[in-house]
Amino acid sequence: MEFNKLTPEEERVIVGKGTEAPFSGEYDDFFLPGTYVCRRCNSPLYRSDDKFDAHCGWPSFDQEMPGAVKRTPDPDGLRTEISCATCGAHLGHVFLGERMTPKDTRHCVNSLSMRFIPDKT
Repeated sequence: MEFNKLTPEEERVIVGKGTEAPFSGEYDDFFLPGTYVCRRCNSPLYRSDDKFDAHCGWPSFDQEMPGAVKRTPDPDGLRTEISCATCGAHLGHVFLGERMTPKDTRHCVNSLSMRFIPDKT
Protein backbone atom coordinates (compact mmCIF):
# COMPACT_ATOMS: atom_id res chain seq x y z
CA MET A 1 0.00 0.00 0.00
CA GLU A 2 1.29 3.44 -0.91
CA PHE A 3 0.92 6.19 1.69
CA ASN A 4 0.68 9.98 1.43
CA LYS A 5 3.82 11.93 2.27
CA LEU A 6 3.65 13.21 5.85
CA THR A 7 5.26 16.22 7.48
CA PRO A 8 7.56 15.48 10.45
CA GLU A 9 4.79 16.53 12.88
CA GLU A 10 2.19 14.34 11.13
CA GLU A 11 4.67 11.44 11.26
CA ARG A 12 5.17 12.00 15.00
CA VAL A 13 1.43 11.71 15.62
CA ILE A 14 0.38 9.14 13.00
CA VAL A 15 3.33 6.73 13.07
CA GLY A 16 4.83 7.55 16.48
CA LYS A 17 1.41 7.55 18.20
CA GLY A 18 1.86 11.08 19.47
CA THR A 19 -0.71 13.69 20.42
CA GLU A 20 -1.07 17.22 19.11
CA ALA A 21 -1.48 20.00 21.65
CA PRO A 22 -5.09 20.60 22.76
CA PHE A 23 -6.99 23.39 20.95
CA SER A 24 -4.25 23.55 18.28
CA GLY A 25 -5.72 21.32 15.56
CA GLU A 26 -7.42 22.71 12.46
CA TYR A 27 -10.57 20.60 13.01
CA ASP A 28 -11.16 21.24 16.72
CA ASP A 29 -13.66 24.07 16.17
CA PHE A 30 -14.72 23.11 12.64
CA PHE A 31 -18.24 22.04 11.67
CA LEU A 32 -18.71 22.08 7.89
CA PRO A 33 -20.56 19.17 6.20
CA GLY A 34 -18.30 16.51 4.76
CA THR A 35 -16.16 13.47 5.42
CA TYR A 36 -12.94 13.11 7.41
CA VAL A 37 -10.43 10.74 5.81
CA CYS A 38 -7.16 9.25 7.04
CA ARG A 39 -4.30 11.65 6.27
CA ARG A 40 -1.99 8.69 5.61
CA CYS A 41 -4.11 6.54 3.23
CA ASN A 42 -7.27 8.59 2.40
CA SER A 43 -9.69 5.98 3.79
CA PRO A 44 -12.98 7.50 5.00
CA LEU A 45 -13.16 7.58 8.81
CA TYR A 46 -15.91 9.91 10.08
CA ARG A 47 -18.88 11.91 8.80
CA SER A 48 -19.38 15.47 9.96
CA ASP A 49 -22.90 14.49 11.16
CA ASP A 50 -21.20 12.43 13.91
CA LYS A 51 -18.91 15.28 15.08
CA PHE A 52 -19.72 17.20 18.25
CA ASP A 53 -18.08 19.83 20.44
CA ALA A 54 -16.77 18.03 23.52
CA HIS A 55 -14.82 21.12 24.68
CA CYS A 56 -11.76 18.88 25.11
CA GLY A 57 -9.40 20.50 22.59
CA TRP A 58 -9.57 17.78 19.92
CA PRO A 59 -12.14 16.90 17.27
CA SER A 60 -14.71 14.52 18.76
CA PHE A 61 -17.02 12.06 17.05
CA ASP A 62 -19.56 9.70 18.58
CA GLN A 63 -19.44 7.20 15.73
CA GLU A 64 -17.00 6.07 13.05
CA MET A 65 -17.89 4.93 9.56
CA PRO A 66 -18.57 1.15 9.49
CA GLY A 67 -15.31 -0.82 9.62
CA ALA A 68 -13.12 2.31 9.46
CA VAL A 69 -11.57 2.35 12.94
CA LYS A 70 -9.73 -0.33 14.92
CA ARG A 71 -9.75 -0.25 18.74
CA THR A 72 -6.74 -1.52 20.72
CA PRO A 73 -6.18 -1.35 24.49
CA ASP A 74 -3.27 0.93 25.42
CA PRO A 75 -0.38 -0.89 27.15
CA ASP A 76 -1.26 0.91 30.42
CA GLY A 77 -4.77 -0.60 30.28
CA LEU A 78 -6.37 2.77 31.04
CA ARG A 79 -7.32 3.93 27.54
CA THR A 80 -8.29 2.46 24.18
CA GLU A 81 -6.33 3.60 21.14
CA ILE A 82 -8.11 4.10 17.83
CA SER A 83 -6.35 3.65 14.52
CA CYS A 84 -7.25 3.56 10.84
CA ALA A 85 -8.44 0.03 10.05
CA THR A 86 -6.90 0.28 6.56
CA CYS A 87 -3.34 1.44 7.27
CA GLY A 88 -2.94 1.44 11.06
CA ALA A 89 -2.43 5.22 11.37
CA HIS A 90 -2.82 6.43 14.96
CA LEU A 91 -5.96 8.58 15.29
CA GLY A 92 -6.32 9.11 19.03
CA HIS A 93 -8.42 7.42 21.73
CA VAL A 94 -12.02 6.42 22.31
CA PHE A 95 -13.86 6.99 25.59
CA LEU A 96 -17.13 5.39 26.67
CA GLY A 97 -19.59 6.28 29.41
CA GLU A 98 -19.09 10.06 29.48
CA ARG A 99 -22.75 10.78 28.56
CA MET A 100 -21.83 13.56 26.12
CA THR A 101 -24.12 12.25 23.37
CA PRO A 102 -26.94 9.67 23.19
CA LYS A 103 -24.40 7.21 21.72
CA ASP A 104 -22.28 7.62 24.90
CA THR A 105 -19.06 7.42 22.89
CA ARG A 106 -16.32 9.96 22.21
CA HIS A 107 -13.63 9.40 19.59
CA CYS A 108 -11.00 11.98 20.52
CA VAL A 109 -9.03 12.39 17.29
CA ASN A 110 -5.90 14.35 16.37
CA SER A 111 -6.60 16.81 13.53
CA LEU A 112 -3.19 15.88 12.11
CA SER A 113 -4.44 12.31 11.61
CA MET A 114 -7.24 13.40 9.27
CA ARG A 115 -8.02 15.44 6.20
CA PHE A 116 -11.46 16.96 5.55
CA ILE A 117 -13.30 16.48 2.26
CA PRO A 118 -16.28 18.87 1.98
CA ASP A 119 -19.62 17.64 0.67
CA LYS A 120 -20.30 18.69 -2.90
CA THR A 121 -22.99 21.36 -3.05
